[in-house]
Amino acid sequence: MGRWYNHPFFKPSIPREAKGGIKSQSKRGTFGESWWARRWIAVLESFDIGARLGRGRSYARRGQVVSIEIEKGNVSAKVQGSRPKPYDIKLQIKTLAARDWQRLAKALSRKAIFVAKLLAGEMPPDIEKVFQEAGLSLFPERMKDLNTECSCPDWSNPCKHIAAVYYLLGEEFDRDPFLIFQLRGMSREELVESLSASEIKTVPRKAAAKAKSRGKEQDSTSDLSKFWDGDPLPNDLFGDVTIPQVSAGLPKRLGSFPLWRGKVRFLDKMETIYSQASPIGLRVFLGEQDDSPSLQRGRGRDENETTLGRLKVGEQT
Repeated sequence: MGRWYNHPFFKPSIPREAKGGIKSQSKRGTFGESWWARRWIAVLESFDIGARLGRGRSYARRGQVVSIEIEKGNVSAKVQGSRPKPYDIKLQIKTLAARDWQRLAKALSRKAIFVAKLLAGEMPPDIEKVFQEAGLSLFPERMKDLNTECSCPDWSNPCKHIAAVYYLLGEEFDRDPFLIFQLRGMSREELVESLSASEIKTVPRKAAAKAKSRGKEQDSTSDLSKFWDGDPLPNDLFGDVTIPQVSAGLPKRLGSFPLWRGKVRFLDKMETIYSQASPIGLRVFLGEQDDSPSLQRGRGRDENETTLGRLKVGEQT
């Protein structure tokens, strides 16, 4: 230990390895791909905590964050440091009042593009303007909007452990932008309900959908023999069956696994599994003899099932 004037300073400590920790998807460079994730991380970097930012990024990439729980206005996390017991992290974000959310939902509903993007899981680029016009902010702007605590002995706040949690939250916002609203006091379900109950004129569309539904009901009951026996299936029911050009299209569309803990990126692993399974599935569908090695028939199938099992529980793969 040394001293800088009257304040002691310590050499950077080496953290203990955290097995099964949450690993960031970013291996180098900046965190966050979307503008809203980068906007969140910019709040952290505006605190000017120096080298602790770099150590926080390192902790996030090494998987030192053991757990993260996100609730309305609160984030609880555990980060493995140099001591045997992980440090307790608490982030408290100032939530917006119910009347503020009602006013915001009404303002958002006036622009159909905002509603469409939010319901599609995207954050409209101009959404911050709506908050500003209402005298509010989507992201924390002042220190009093954000309160952070860590049980580590570091006098700095935020410390590197808090910074690591911040970076991982930014990546979670990439996956699910509604988490930002949740931290400000509004869950995804509540926001969708508020938008649905707004002043958008949905009566004509509902009437058209109802009429269409009645038409389908009439068609299905007009010929009882067709209802019970069905029409003969066409010979080309499935069309031209080929291996998709884009591997793992469905997982890529759904997005990454929440707070992924594996050494390999979730979507990269799924793409490998899909690439290996697609030729086998095509041969089974076409009824062709499977003359592939036993790895693809027996033992390989068991290994794939084991890998998928690990993916489900979030073990390291």
